[in-house]
Amino acid sequence: MIKEHFHRKRPTLSIEVFPPKPDSDISMIYDTLDEVSRLQPDFISVTYGAGGSTSQNTFAIANYIQNQCHIEALCHLTCISMKNELYLRNFLTSLYRGGVRNILALRGDRPVDMTEEEFNSRFYRHASDLVTDIKKNYDFCIGGACYPEVHPEAADRKEDIRYLKQKVDRGLDFVTTQLFYDNEVFFRFLDEVRKAGIEVPVLAGLMPVTSYKQIDRIVSLSGTQLEKGFAAEIEKFKDSDEDIKKLSIEYTKKQMDDLLAHGVNGIHLYSMNKAEIAKAIFD
Repeated sequence: MIKEHFHRKRPTLSIEVFPPKPDSDISMIYDTLDEVSRLQPDFISVTYGAGGSTSQNTFAIANYIQNQCHIEALCHLTCISMKNELYLRNFLTSLYRGGVRNILALRGDRPVDMTEEEFNSRFYRHASDLVTDIKKNYDFCIGGACYPEVHPEAADRKEDIRYLKQKVDRGLDFVTTQLFYDNEVFFRFLDEVRKAGIEVPVLAGLMPVTSYKQIDRIVSLSGTQLEKGFAAEIEKFKDSDEDIKKLSIEYTKKQMDDLLAHGVNGIHLYSMNKAEIAKAIFD
């Protein structure tokens, strides 16, 4: 289990991949995983599509990571569209039989076709409810998500950290941050988290920018902001995605060096399925 790595070593290094869309060639992700596994990360996480749209691929990819790459697989699981606890038990049983022992428990984003009535009457209201039911069924290592720049639905930082502590108290073994580009934001968040009595490992989530048009999407989806100096440098190269990618990889390396120097529990790289970027940073 991933939690055993925290007792054996610090910091951990890990990478996230996502399943191809249902109508895409799934074999490409296995080529990526073969390349990524050569970097020997402590674990590889695989995302779960909104409303479970890629759940079967998620399960297959997690099995490949665990049993073919021989690396700990962290399987994302969102609960926003789950109809009942039976679905959860079936999913956990399949994972357990496949040798996967790690879950990232998430509420998940609201699917675009989910009505207001469906959203308000959903079976699992919060990720903390999902954590409770996972703990009831199997002995999984359970991770959760946290937001250095505050969850977009939280009233303020205080409320956000209160809900995070509730998740941790329900049984989380570690948490991973949403991506961020300003380490000072992370350090302030970590200080507040520790003061709130949250003692589990907090992994820092990093993701290089690979194109100028990607920036608006990153900001709108994650709520993060680019560090001012970094944003100014990107603006200079807005007409060259190749230069932006090189600049961003170097910036992520500097972020990583600074985080490691401050004793961070671990680095989690959102790779966007680009093995060459993960290699450039982790090498």
